[in-house]
Amino acid sequence: MANIVIDRIRKSFGAFQALKEVSLTINDGEFVSLLGPSGCGKTTLLRIIAGLETSTSGDVRIGDRSIIGLAPKDRGLAMVFQNYAVFPHMTVYENVAFGLRMQKADDARVKAQVEKAAGLLHIEPYLDRYPNKLSGGQRQRVAVARALAVEPKVLLMDEPLSNLDALLRLEMRTELKTVLQSAGTTTIYVTHDQTEAMGLSDRIAVMHNGVVEQVGHPVEIYNHPATRFVGGFIGNPPMNFIKVSVSNGHVAAGAEQLAVPEDVGNEIVLGLRGEAVELAPLPQGIEMKVRVAEPMGSHLLLTGSIHDQPVRVILPASETVRSGDTIGLKLDRKRIIWLSPESGKSLPAVSA
Repeated sequence: MANIVIDRIRKSFGAFQALKEVSLTINDGEFVSLLGPSGCGKTTLLRIIAGLETSTSGDVRIGDRSIIGLAPKDRGLAMVFQNYAVFPHMTVYENVAFGLRMQKADDARVKAQVEKAAGLLHIEPYLDRYPNKLSGGQRQRVAVARALAVEPKVLLMDEPLSNLDALLRLEMRTELKTVLQSAGTTTIYVTHDQTEAMGLSDRIAVMHNGVVEQVGHPVEIYNHPATRFVGGFIGNPPMNFIKVSVSNGHVAAGAEQLAVPEDVGNEIVLGLRGEAVELAPLPQGIEMKVRVAEPMGSHLLLTGSIHDQPVRVILPASETVRSGDTIGLKLDRKRIIWLSPESGKSLPAVSA
């Protein structure tokens, strides 16, 4: 195993900068997700690490060795693709053994490693089958087993679950976490699915427009987003952002006065997770006009507006709020994030 250092990587396609000096360190045995929307640069970065794309500048090191300029086969990596990429003319056994055969491993090692990887992924019953006799989830298990069989220093995964249906994706996510924790393999996982990233990762690197906006533990990123983009991209529903007026270092939230960070102007953006509220009578609570109330089984999802700005909040399923109601909300001061209206960056926390 090994740690990975991504050092000031840039990538340009003509005048377009896909990556703008990205730096990131991934520790030995760590699972890190590159999370972001389409076009943010996450797959380009993964392909540079894999050797499938050349960087414009910068370096990638595994341990103390630079791998920039090495052929993909010489980097000590294995990669799992979105479209499974299993060989249809080979049995499952032959697919899992493929990388080992390329390394010219002897038959005893091939057999031992195939059986070990097949056991981890629970595909022992399918070793004699061809891929066309397998489900999508089973084929993806074969692809992961093939990658793990060569005992790579680093495992790269490019949206490996995106072609699966929702239930199978959930099952495979659980399986992947169990397998990779057992194997202890350093893993870089590309996804646009925040649920996958939150559930699988030791840390998440949130990417946007070719830069890493924040790196941290999933809970840290959820509760303390560094930018408006991160807060809006992570969470379902996403974080609410309400521009409010500042007077004498405070903003009004119903009958409450909330202190804001020092040296802000006349306006500030209040960021709040949808569940960080509770009902309060008016005028003590801040007024919310409810446009739609959706019972979701475990909770009640309300869509509406505060200060004529769109918000979504979550209340206990037992609350009886209906579409068209006007309600009062008490905000959890400890969970408020203050952001600059100009830069979108979070500001220093204010004690509740």
